Amino acid sequence: MKRLFFLALFSSIFIVSSCSPGLSDEDVILQYISDNNLNAEPTGSGLYYVINTAGNGNVPNINSIVTVAYKGTLTDGTIFDQSDANGLTFPLTNVIEGWQEGIPLFSEGGSGILLIPSALGYGNQAIGNIPRNSVLIFEVTLVNVN
Repeated sequence: MKRLFFLALFSSIFIVSSCSPGLSDEDVILQYISDNNLNAEPTGSGLYYVINTAGNGNVPNINSIVTVAYKGTLTDGTIFDQSDANGLTFPLTNVIEGWQEGIPLFSEGGSGILLIPSALGYGNQAIGNIPRNSVLIFEVTLVNVN
């Protein structure tokens, strides 16, 4: 009898989980864009971005050292990281792929939003209070490019 109960329970769990696939990162990003009335552009890699202020300074490349003021959130608004208004300085080669691709879309003094799919973020690794397979939202200001 116990075996039949566990078999039935396992079957029910399998059916429920296989019939409820999660949304893709792109679906999550597109829903976030819609919910927040953003005018975002795709890059082709899965990254979407919004330019709020164009900026008028230097444009970084992958080898640049940049100073970026930012706030990182999950799509539910949970803040997982934030700099102060002066930003943090780091080599662009030392950050997630979404930043390596996204930060060079801004000129020095520019600001906007990066909507980063998990594949360009931390993938299936949970990092700190960022769950695995999370879409990341960053409000960024490119303060300086060296």
